[in-house]
Amino acid sequence: MVATLSTKQIQDSFLAILAWLTDKEQSVITRRIGLSAEKETLQAIGNTYAITRERVRQIEDVGIKKIGRIVRSSALVYIQETAEKILSISGGLMTRDKLIRAIIEEIHIENNLNEGILEVIVQSDFNIQKSKPQIGTKTYFYTPDIQKKLIGAIHKEAMIILKKKGDIMETTTLYEMIRANLTTTFGKIEICLIDGILDIFDELIKGEEKYIGLTKWKILNPSTLKDKAIYVFKKEKTPIHFVELANKISNCFGEPVKIATIHNELIRNNEFVLIGRGIYVLKEWGYKPGTVLDVIIDIFHKTKAPLSTEDIIARVLKTRKVKTSTIYMNLQNKQQIERVGRNMYQLKQA
Repeated sequence: MVATLSTKQIQDSFLAILAWLTDKEQSVITRRIGLSAEKETLQAIGNTYAITRERVRQIEDVGIKKIGRIVRSSALVYIQETAEKILSISGGLMTRDKLIRAIIEEIHIENNLNEGILEVIVQSDFNIQKSKPQIGTKTYFYTPDIQKKLIGAIHKEAMIILKKKGDIMETTTLYEMIRANLTTTFGKIEICLIDGILDIFDELIKGEEKYIGLTKWKILNPSTLKDKAIYVFKKEKTPIHFVELANKISNCFGEPVKIATIHNELIRNNEFVLIGRGIYVLKEWGYKPGTVLDVIIDIFHKTKAPLSTEDIIARVLKTRKVKTSTIYMNLQNKQQIERVGRNMYQLKQA
């Protein structure tokens, strides 16, 4: 078994195999992968020969099938065997880019190799199938046992769950829900296969390989400072001081963030709520904006009864990170609150 293949070995072997094809097949394939120039579309190549793009595709397919027969008796078969092994341990399906990168890493191929060569070699493998171009999806390779019906069902189920939640989810949680919901119809589904299938669709996006959501939400692909702040809050799931938040955004996205800039962003966007001295949370977590006095008044409105100092402090601390002395001081606001017994307070009666 071959341990590694150098770029030169792969290129020389591939060119030798191309020599067995017709001139037109050679031309179409080399132009499609950009072997000696830029990659060209089916339409551009078709215009050269005054033929349809579908005819170009047919010529390309015939040439790739010929390559597949020749590769089986060459050193390049190791690339196909590696691709089959990677697909097998990945559930049987991977996007083109992920599979090609995995092959390069597994065989230790130098970076200067035209990746189109690897793609053609994999595509020529009779044990591997390549997806047809479709709007909204990435090209992917899969083993013949993968059902198209299963791909569609997993995508549909993911969209239903995410839209119902209306927020990003941890991938592990979503995958387990999908598997549980589809087991009756499809039997046991490997988690790695679900992961590979959801890589295909452009309307879904993953963050740090841990979170997943809809691309249009922009949370996992944030462009603005506000979106990046929201991403960090959802990742940390805890109140954060604005200085610490600036550092976390810098570390997460690899770009410096000025403390004053992030503080201004937190102040002017109502998605964030100040709950302590410089400490913020997301409003969607159930927090309301306002001062400690506002929180106390809201508590009285909800209870509609006098409360002890201890009870008020405990309730306020659920939504605010402040000192107990700050809460006690606000209880002394005689315009809004009145004392009605030892350690008991209520809203001031008209």
